Amino acid sequence: MRGLPDPKLFRFQAPPFPLENGRDMIHPTAIIHPKAQLDPSVRVGPYAVIDEGVTLGADCVVGPYVQLTGVVVAGTGNQFHTGAVIGGPPQDLKYKDAPTRLRIGAHNVFREHVTVHCSNKLEEDTVIGSNNFLMAHSHVGHNVQFGNNIILANGALLAGHVVVQDRVFISGNCLVHQFVRVGTLALMQGGSAISKDLPPFTIARGDNGVCGLNTLGLRRAGYTSEQRLELKKLYHALFRSGRNFRLALSLAQRDFRSDAARVMLDFLASSKRGVCIDKGGGGDEEN
Repeated sequence: MRGLPDPKLFRFQAPPFPLENGRDMIHPTAIIHPKAQLDPSVRVGPYAVIDEGVTLGADCVVGPYVQLTGVVVAGTGNQFHTGAVIGGPPQDLKYKDAPTRLRIGAHNVFREHVTVHCSNKLEEDTVIGSNNFLMAHSHVGHNVQFGNNIILANGALLAGHVVVQDRVFISGNCLVHQFVRVGTLALMQGGSAISKDLPPFTIARGDNGVCGLNTLGLRRAGYTSEQRLELKKLYHALFRSGRNFRLALSLAQRDFRSDAARVMLDFLASSKRGVCIDKGGGGDEEN
């Protein structure tokens, strides 16, 4: 069901589940469609609205004034904080109210007023992976493919069809244009904006710029000093050699063959939008 709920199709659900620490699992003011599928362990706060097409796995927590709408399937242990709207229709003029979907993995946190939209077509879902942290007022548009262990800080905005790979950190008030890819372990500095692909392991700065490697992220992910040094050499070969980028990429594909290097090289070779360019300064390139 889309938009504002029709009270005739809903019921005020008295808590049918066992008490937990003396508290009702579902607040009596929550509005839950009788066809919604909630695991018995789900907790629902006051004035939350859960529509017909929603399925919630074990140990999910739905906070006050949350709306879960559209066709949404969420796994275990997800937390939806106050005012979040999850599964809303896509902001796409071509969308004609089809029952498109949003799939959510496990153990994600959706903080206050986060919005995540269903896809714009039946052939493709919006996907949120697992163990992600979406901070207050951030937005994930339709058909986004969102990996695992990602942090999306306050006010960050992802347009439709964006791909965000694992362990990315997108800082506050960042903007990501539609169809852009963000590579694994990349970091976007606060307020940066990209309309081109952001390579793995790099730091985005300003508009469509990169300024070095996300060395801190690489360390935390367990990359050795030798691996980080090779990635630093690869970064310089690609972005600071002064060569034409396609030539630099071709030479790097010949000269760098480790698994970590291959992640970056394969990402760059498959880019359709072009990639962010080095603008120098500000990156953590210490080995």
